[in-house]
Amino acid sequence: MLHSQYPYRQMPGILARREENLGKLPLWSLCQIEEENMTDKSPTNQNPTDLDSFLTDLRANLLSEARKLRADISSEPSARGRLIFGLDATASREETWDTACHLQAEMFWEAGKVGGLEMQLVYYRDISECRASRWMSDSGQLARAMTKIMCRAGHTQLRKVLAHAQRETGLLKVSALIFIGDALEEEDDVLIPAAKELGDLGVPAFMFQEGSDRLVEQTFRDVARLTHGAYCRFDPGAARQLAELLRAVAVYAVGGLSALADRRDLGAIKLLGQLK
Repeated sequence: MLHSQYPYRQMPGILARREENLGKLPLWSLCQIEEENMTDKSPTNQNPTDLDSFLTDLRANLLSEARKLRADISSEPSARGRLIFGLDATASREETWDTACHLQAEMFWEAGKVGGLEMQLVYYRDISECRASRWMSDSGQLARAMTKIMCRAGHTQLRKVLAHAQRETGLLKVSALIFIGDALEEEDDVLIPAAKELGDLGVPAFMFQEGSDRLVEQTFRDVARLTHGAYCRFDPGAARQLAELLRAVAVYAVGGLSALADRRDLGAIKLLGQLK
């Protein structure tokens, strides 16, 4: 229970207990809890009393202190890079999903070879389903989680993935977003502002396109440009090149441009050409 005399001294303990509880959650539960926490479920009171005003002020002060604490944590240099993998799991990818899953799993393994990296998997499918996993440092666990996802008919939800990356980097700096998809049904006037906001937060998006739709390519390239990321084809026939490129993205996520510049493989060279 919070004591009004010392309202802020309790915050670290509360946050620590919340982190401890989150660590015990099932693989795909975190996203729902975040959505619930974003919703204000308090009843509306048309005639606020002095107590209501006091509680409102106290809540505002607590939120202010929480934001300051979160900003302090985010500003500290992270010992590990944090990489979000976003996947389109709608029906348009069903025909090539088994092949794509194998390649995507290889990409996770390659990223995991770079030490000091934490990864999170986000996918969307159906009409409004968009889920995020826990953060994991075991690329094998991430790959196994991905292989359990089945494609389902629905709409693309790239904006939700971009918004999720924004929220995550507000909690603790996200090094990069990797997204793999083949279609887009969202308007540019929705996606472009979201991409610009993510770029302003310093989170580059590396957009991998399966297929050859020209309109999808243009939007993917715009998202990559606005976030200072890069664009690439997701071609199962070029598995080796994709593996090199993913390893380069992982190196960038952990060590930044300087670490990437020290590498001489084709993936690093190609990535540097777009990032500079």
